[in-house]
Amino acid sequence: MMPFFYGFLDFIGQHEWASVVVVVSLLFICYPISILRKYARVAIRLMDGAAPTPESGNGVTSKYPCEEVTFQSVDGFGLRGLIISGATDKPPLGMIVFAHEFASERSSAFRYASSLLEAGYDVFTFDFRGHGQSQDEPDYRPRQWPSHREQSDMLAAIDFIGEYLESRGRSKDLGLFGVSRGGGAAILAAAERENVRVIVTDGAFSSDTALEFLFKRFAMTFARLRFIVKYHPPLAWQLHRWFVFKEFASTHQCRFPSVRKGVKRLRRRSILFIHGEKDSYIPYQQSQSLYELAKGPKEIWIVSNAKHNQSVTIAPDAYGRRITQFFDKHLPRPALATARLAKPTESAAPQLVGSAA
Repeated sequence: MMPFFYGFLDFIGQHEWASVVVVVSLLFICYPISILRKYARVAIRLMDGAAPTPESGNGVTSKYPCEEVTFQSVDGFGLRGLIISGATDKPPLGMIVFAHEFASERSSAFRYASSLLEAGYDVFTFDFRGHGQSQDEPDYRPRQWPSHREQSDMLAAIDFIGEYLESRGRSKDLGLFGVSRGGGAAILAAAERENVRVIVTDGAFSSDTALEFLFKRFAMTFARLRFIVKYHPPLAWQLHRWFVFKEFASTHQCRFPSVRKGVKRLRRRSILFIHGEKDSYIPYQQSQSLYELAKGPKEIWIVSNAKHNQSVTIAPDAYGRRITQFFDKHLPRPALATARLAKPTESAAPQLVGSAA
């Protein structure tokens, strides 16, 4: 080994071009690796960081008939949900599954979806694992990024409420309404369930592009040689992101599916994107890029002066009107039901645990 090494050094000493090749090769190998390791440490901290504090529901649960239910996620964890009947003086317009934001819980549906309930839509809202009254998973800490676990919970919610509707003689077709991380989970799940006909998201993002955005923002803030960071090729950021996700999958057993790819798989289904113009956490360009990928009927609404998840506060009337009109336009109307929460026949009913009228 040593004779080969000395021979290599002798060869470099005799050929100037060889030394240049070695130096350039080391530069292109060692520098990216060192930067990759540095960015990876920063990214892990970013992914473990806290998201903006969400707001809970409006405390109006007694205004609408509700049914408490328990069901299981695809991988077996107990989840708690609430089936909320819309305005009883109006015919049912359809079922909307609501997916709350990170660190929130199911009652936030009353904040975001009150206009849907008033219009006559029924809403099924549930707690993701590790939130509200749903079961915690040992050794898993939920984060603000939509992971395969939130996707699993969302799929279980869609399947459960589909069986619930069928047991009452209603169509399984439904809409999804997700906020922030819940919006990403909704898109990922909708791509796998044909009975999801319409999706509305508020502050949605794809973990891959959002992480690349945060890489660039923090690199430009802390890097000593900003001009080098500024001209990193896109492949460099993609490589950093890939490395971080692989590290997370290995150390935390947590995957973050691409919401971008999920949007492409929606094919011709209808989707509305809402995003705050002044969202400093997840910029509105994240929803804009998802909107551009959508192939079916689509709309996007960038709400002036709104921060993350604050569009409903900045423009409550327009917010309610927009989402209601979108579901009115694209979600098929169900056959009229005699009672929204009528008890199903015993043989047809999905299993409910601890249900109450």
